[in-house]
Amino acid sequence: MFTSKRRALGLVAGVAGMVVALSGCASADPIKGDTAPSSSGDTTTLVVGSQDYYSNEIVAEIYAQALENNGYNVERDFRIGVREVYLPDLEAGKIDVFPEYTGSLLQALDKNAKGGTKEEVHDALADAVPDTLRVLDAAGASDQNSWTVTEDFAKKYNLTDLASLKNVTEPITVGGNSELQTRPYGPKALKEKYGIDIAGFTPVEDSGGPLTVKALVDGDIQLANIYTADPNIKSNHLVALKDPDGLFFPDNIVPVVSKKVDDKAIDILNTISGALGEGELVDLNSESVNDKKQADVIASEWLKEKNLF
Repeated sequence: MFTSKRRALGLVAGVAGMVVALSGCASADPIKGDTAPSSSGDTTTLVVGSQDYYSNEIVAEIYAQALENNGYNVERDFRIGVREVYLPDLEAGKIDVFPEYTGSLLQALDKNAKGGTKEEVHDALADAVPDTLRVLDAAGASDQNSWTVTEDFAKKYNLTDLASLKNVTEPITVGGNSELQTRPYGPKALKEKYGIDIAGFTPVEDSGGPLTVKALVDGDIQLANIYTADPNIKSNHLVALKDPDGLFFPDNIVPVVSKKVDDKAIDILNTISGALGEGELVDLNSESVNDKKQADVIASEWLKEKNLF
């Protein structure tokens, strides 16, 4: 769990406040709502947003339910779209809480960002966001971008990492959201960094979801941008190519909030980040993809399982 430099002093004060509260009631918990909601929690409405991506909606729903259980009025603005669509509203304060991904948001805000470790990327993001926003603690859970191929395609050309794509002797068609063409890790980056020629681009507008996976498995495309926490990778015998050169930045889940979010809400969201560990996102996503559960059900069950509801 990483703490932004910008929030360091505020978090110290928040922790001190929690210690005082705990001394008065040994069972108090910022998520369970064992203490009475603060006055701001009684009256404040927080808008929680999510991308148009089932995995992101699950995390947003976890945030929303935890806040509601602690006395906050919550307005859900889910499935908004890609970052280019929702980021202006987030920066303008029209959305108060948003589950983001550290590396991808950093690259969106700073085209010259250098990447680095999980901690370095988190700290750089905290410095890169506008003054209207705050970056809270990052979760251990991540959902990395990846360049993914089928297992058969990988075996045919002995593909292990991104550079090994140079082994491919047939035309490579890439599939993904249309925005992928201009992302810093997109097809142009493969050409500039590794000399890999892309024969064509097929827009598949489901953020690496089932349509993208089907296009890859059917051979309509040979290379796809799929997130590593997607259970479809394993169940469809896909291979996420290794990225030893760090083309993709670490993408840990992190709450990004407006200044409307008070210290109590910050404690709640940071507690969730601390509980959302490495690998858990794959299990949550599997409940959506394979078990066909709704995001609100998945979120509620997870909070109860973690004893946070």
